[in-house]
Amino acid sequence: MNKYLTAYYNDEEDLLEGLNKIQSEGIKVTDVLTPFPVHGLDKVIGLRRSRLSVIAFIGGALGTLIGFFFQAWVFTVDYPLAFGGKPFFAVPSFMPVTFEMAVLLAAYAIVFAYLIHNNLGPGSKNIIYDERITDDRFLILISLEDKADDQIKEVETVLENAGALGITLKV
Repeated sequence: MNKYLTAYYNDEEDLLEGLNKIQSEGIKVTDVLTPFPVHGLDKVIGLRRSRLSVIAFIGGALGTLIGFFFQAWVFTVDYPLAFGGKPFFAVPSFMPVTFEMAVLLAAYAIVFAYLIHNNLGPGSKNIIYDERITDDRFLILISLEDKADDQIKEVETVLENAGALGITLKV
């Protein structure tokens, strides 16, 4: 995104009110950047529910299968030992390791899915829209790629009327 407009707010209530006014004027908000989670923001900007729970379930199921079948293979085929009168295929004794493998792979799956989805990690090129965004500013980001100069002025006017404390045009 080479051409965009940012508007910042100092308060989360003002941000939500401003977003409602901006969207009622028919302006599409590209993103909202906040220093901490804002309750209700996802519904206002129309975000879908996260699919991390599905990724966690798949990772947990894979960890369960790997943990259980690895133990079953080790204790019955590869290195069967008879100790304490326990049978070779003792399912109750497999449960602690199976549970831990499920938790471990679910956690890894969530972390890697988050990093990949948000384009974070080594080699990523992150754009800093405002230096104070992680400190105390709430920032609305509007893409202007398909707008003419007169439309940009209209968007700036709408942002001013919506209570934005500062508006910055980046070209």
